[in-house]
Amino acid sequence: MLTLAAEMTTTMKALNAGLSMEGVTMYLFWLSTVAMGAGMIYFFLQRKTVPVQYQTAITVAGIICGVAAFHYWRMSGIYLEGVASLFNEDGTRIAGATITQFPTAYRYIDWLITVPLLVMEFPLLLNLGKAGRELFKSLLFWSFVMLITAWVAEESVTGSQQWWTWYVVSCGAWLYIVYTLFTKVSDSMKSAPESIQESLKTMRMFVLVGWVIYPIGFLMALNGGNGESWREILYNVADVINKVFFGLVCYQGVKVLGQQQHQKA
Repeated sequence: MLTLAAEMTTTMKALNAGLSMEGVTMYLFWLSTVAMGAGMIYFFLQRKTVPVQYQTAITVAGIICGVAAFHYWRMSGIYLEGVASLFNEDGTRIAGATITQFPTAYRYIDWLITVPLLVMEFPLLLNLGKAGRELFKSLLFWSFVMLITAWVAEESVTGSQQWWTWYVVSCGAWLYIVYTLFTKVSDSMKSAPESIQESLKTMRMFVLVGWVIYPIGFLMALNGGNGESWREILYNVADVINKVFFGLVCYQGVKVLGQQQHQKA
């Protein structure tokens, strides 16, 4: 009971942020948590409605959202505590107070799990079997390079040479993933059903355009306190787009294929 009361007190203090930058960021953490949870439930409920050979792809989409929902729940709590620390017990803002803790570690742990699962969707949709192992290994390797170097950069002094160096290396790994998707995946797509091809083309654009939000968000830290909140906002929006909507595009392709097969039967 004491723990629950303490949590309620923290939440009530944090709600004093209103529509300030910190308040909007906090609300987006909550919204992202709900969006990820809803995505997980939806994909798990729909997996049996698609052809058997593509059910694994929909299961993976559900796992991605489920893992993200858990981590966003934890990140929401961390950020909420930071927002609550800005206010006195009577709800007045502490002069000069800023948020000093951000859920960086949880975010990168989430990405280290979910990004490999995201790139796994490409060989799964291509239904390559053993032939898709090399493609997946390549995408997996460069995903880890991208994420680990970005995490090192994030933990470095903002604006330092080390910060910029690892940031550039991470961006280079992302560009190589894009290159792979527009070359090797393009070649393999030619023999895939039309609806799968359309989904894969859109999913590639998520990686090309949707993922560009992350390096932009990373650079927001250069603007100081509000810049870090902008970074969290962009990361949250990008995660919902690149997890939930990415999964919906994947689902749509296999769902249409299943309907077409049913009509021909």
